[in-house]
Amino acid sequence: EQAVAVAGGVIGGILLFVLIGITAYLLWKRFCCLLSYEKLTSPVTTTNACAIFQDQSTSEIQPKSTRSRSVPFIIPPTLHERDWTNLTNEEHVQEDSDPYVIPPSGPRSSFHSLAGAYVVGTINPELYKFPEDKSETDFPEGNIGRLWFSIEYEQESERLLVSLIKVRKLQPPADSCSLFVKIYLLPDERSYLQSKTKRKTLNPQFDENFVFQVSSRMLLQRTLKFLVYHVDQQKKHHLLGQVIFPLKNEILTDDNKLVIWRDLEKENLEPPSEYGDIQFSLSYNDYLGRLTVVVLRARGLKLQEESHAVSVYVKVSLMNHNKFIKSKKTAAVLGSPNPVYNETFSFKADQTELDTASLSLSVLQSIKGEKTHLLGRLVVGPFMYTRGKELEHWNEMISKPKELVKRWHALC
Repeated sequence: EQAVAVAGGVIGGILLFVLIGITAYLLWKRFCCLLSYEKLTSPVTTTNACAIFQDQSTSEIQPKSTRSRSVPFIIPPTLHERDWTNLTNEEHVQEDSDPYVIPPSGPRSSFHSLAGAYVVGTINPELYKFPEDKSETDFPEGNIGRLWFSIEYEQESERLLVSLIKVRKLQPPADSCSLFVKIYLLPDERSYLQSKTKRKTLNPQFDENFVFQVSSRMLLQRTLKFLVYHVDQQKKHHLLGQVIFPLKNEILTDDNKLVIWRDLEKENLEPPSEYGDIQFSLSYNDYLGRLTVVVLRARGLKLQEESHAVSVYVKVSLMNHNKFIKSKKTAAVLGSPNPVYNETFSFKADQTELDTASLSLSVLQSIKGEKTHLLGRLVVGPFMYTRGKELEHWNEMISKPKELVKRWHALC
């Protein structure tokens, strides 16, 4: 009997010690969970989900926040798994567990299933909006239309794939018209590909594909030219505008399809002058003291020899008091009397020097192994050096700082 009593006392003591240990462990774990919850929710105000979701039918989120456009980011209790621990006010915090939490299956048709959720932050919807595409709405004053197309080059088959997509905001002679587009691959102006005719519309949708065969060696020397025509009731064709797109600055590969839009511009219908014409833009930035020249294209050049070996380039020189300052050259275009350049050059020129400075543009032809020939030249500048259109172009550039002023000029 004494032995039984001693054994019972020992067992009772052990059970009491174990019970005290378990109680102490649970209290310590609860205290740690409370601390982690306070750290998690300290940056934001804990909000009852029932107060957030006021209307079940409309499903609109109304966060208690000073930012009216922010949306609360919440963790619903339906995402709980085996490692959730109950806290006060039916709120929960998740301990370390599998990051790939799979919510329980079954329909959840209302926000009542989110009762007991807590807010861990807010999301500003303005930060996640895609930039608005203004290409179909933002048209500058005097715009006569805009054309969309895409290009892609197949290296293996040496084919240039051109997709004519659409034209918008045309300014035809009538309220509606029949339209088609001719596509050239310059310098070949004798052959072209033509789209189908779209009738009684000012915003035609084409979605047509065209193929040009051109070697990769010659590809960057070529230029795409789009001519948009209107057909009247007498079947006469009227040119509404054109787009010139050089390929030399583009990276064309099989997996790089470029979608491009360009504004239409009117074609110069006047016959070329005796030595040809050149088109370029001028701009002056009075803040930076920078004179910018954009050499666009030339036409009607009198080449000494028409051959693919002939290269034509433009030399732009800045002068001051007839003293040479600096010159820059465009890339050479092979074998074309109508080369397209689209190259930009900048020169440092103080505003006080504009009354004595001038620009000389020379069009030069070179043949391998032979002397370079001057095909034509012109000078733009102040009254000291020029008259007529060249003087008007210079004065317009000064009167419109930071704007590109584009004009055609006759070579001499």
